[in-house]
Amino acid sequence: MMSWAIGTLAVGIATLLLVQRRLYPYFWEDLLYYARVRRVGTAMMARMKRGVVTYLQCFELQARNIPQKPFLVFEDQVLSYRDADVRSNRFAGVLRAQCGLKHGDVVALLMNNEPDFICVWFGLCKLGCEVAFLNFNIKSQSLQHCLHSCGAKALVVGSDLMASLEEVLPTLMHSGIDVCVAAERSSLKNIRTLLDRLDSASPEKPVLDAPPPNLMDNFLFIFTSGTTGLPKAARISHIKAVMCMAFLRLCGARASDRVYLTLPLYHMSASLLGIGGCIELGATCVLKRKFSASQFWKDCLKYEITVFQYIGELCRYLVNQPKTAEEASHKVRLAAGSGLRADVWKELGRRFGEIQIREAYGLTEASIGFVNYTDEIGPIGRASYFNKLSLPFEFLKCDPQTYEPVRTDSGHCIKVSKGEAGLLVAPVMFTNPFLGYAGDKAMSEKKLLRDVFKTGDVYFNTGDLMLQDHRDFVYFKDRIGDTFRWKGENVSTTEVSEVLGGLDFLLDVSVYGVTVPGYEGRVGMAAVVLKDDHGLDGERLYSHLINTLPPYAWPWFLRVQTSLDMTDTFKQQKGRLVQQGFSPHTVPQPLYFLDAALRTYTPLTAHTYQHILSGERRL
Repeated sequence: MMSWAIGTLAVGIATLLLVQRRLYPYFWEDLLYYARVRRVGTAMMARMKRGVVTYLQCFELQARNIPQKPFLVFEDQVLSYRDADVRSNRFAGVLRAQCGLKHGDVVALLMNNEPDFICVWFGLCKLGCEVAFLNFNIKSQSLQHCLHSCGAKALVVGSDLMASLEEVLPTLMHSGIDVCVAAERSSLKNIRTLLDRLDSASPEKPVLDAPPPNLMDNFLFIFTSGTTGLPKAARISHIKAVMCMAFLRLCGARASDRVYLTLPLYHMSASLLGIGGCIELGATCVLKRKFSASQFWKDCLKYEITVFQYIGELCRYLVNQPKTAEEASHKVRLAAGSGLRADVWKELGRRFGEIQIREAYGLTEASIGFVNYTDEIGPIGRASYFNKLSLPFEFLKCDPQTYEPVRTDSGHCIKVSKGEAGLLVAPVMFTNPFLGYAGDKAMSEKKLLRDVFKTGDVYFNTGDLMLQDHRDFVYFKDRIGDTFRWKGENVSTTEVSEVLGGLDFLLDVSVYGVTVPGYEGRVGMAAVVLKDDHGLDGERLYSHLINTLPPYAWPWFLRVQTSLDMTDTFKQQKGRLVQQGFSPHTVPQPLYFLDAALRTYTPLTAHTYQHILSGERRL
């Protein structure tokens, strides 16, 4: 009887497993990942009960627990967790003495990738300041806008970036913004230097007369591009920053790993996911000043790298490099990031060995995100029952022309079916806060959807179209609105339009992004209308772009039109422009191509077009 019962049980279990395998093939992966998320959450709550609440406090905890372990490796420099803690204490003392900074002040940080970016950042945090990360490609107009929008009292600049400030320095001084340079001396007047005072500063953390931090308080400002035309200062809460620190652990990284970080620190992916991920693990970060495809595998071998962070463009550069001996003898076992195209993904695994890829999706403004923890190539994550338990989300049906959510007669939104692209939204809640953009209430409100499924609910609108297939994999389809992504950067079409509009021979401009075979994201293109009795001055346009915009925001293609298509409410219609792209076969108007070698725009011929498609002409 007992043996019969055991046999029946075994048959039942086997049958259940077969059914599960056929109907829910990723059940165990989903369950195990959810268990990992729960463990991370439990550990975070345990730290908080001990008073370790913020990103900075997590770092200080590791500086106490593993003081001698290497935290940052940069070129030939090594800083232990204790070294970085002490150096940030010294920076805090110098910055307070030099600028009179206090709790609640906003300080902008303009530095390239280097250890002092992190030490200055942490030093400012120890004074209770809110730090605003600035893109080091920023030009003078955008710089002034960024400082004004976040209400910065001071600006800390890396020594190698001071030359870029000479033009705008008098304006900053007139605005009452203190400028400090992380150098021992400066040839510019009224610039405060920091490094010459660092050794004599106290190695102890400054004592603050301030209330304890609240998880919903603002921690950072990180600038994003949007429809306003100039960068928006997204407020990053303490809870958002702490949640980001779990990213590398959720991807499978360990405390023993050495993480190679080549992404710019002003990006959330590098500062919060990368540096924060190393801190949460107690791992070592090997920091690179900037990405170099030819040096990448040599560095991985030299520094014994086991994990690297990527954006899709970075991986494409790697697979396009000539083969080297180092790419076959490295110790890298894990790569984590976002924006990896399926064909590059396959080539990465084929060429560089057994590297586990963890593709992810995330946002600066909100906490909603995905991680593809399976071996399936292409998806950004999963949308199973378990995934929604930790961070809820939905995909909404939206109008194909306006991209506004479609609503029923009762005013509520409609969920899309599996296999149909929909707008990704997530409820605003404690674990998914949205603090808005500094100084722009209208734009902040625009990111929120109200009365989505019931009266009174509030959802964050990501502005991204996603598709959930019948196996519950999630695929990124497109970014709607007035931004597109190129070279790993978000480009504001309105900002580029305003810059081009400053040229006296252009009457009207419409900027948008178009896809190019072999490249991630969309490259900039502009439809322009010339003023009467004016021609296209390609050399002046090129010179204007150099002085006003970073290279990733330049429009590589132009189409010259007699007018622009507009809606009844005078909004530019870009759908047809995007669809036609830059092909001389589909665009009836004259086309031009940015020729960097000639420093001008030249006619886009069918011959040049074919060279771009084949990859002979690189963008």
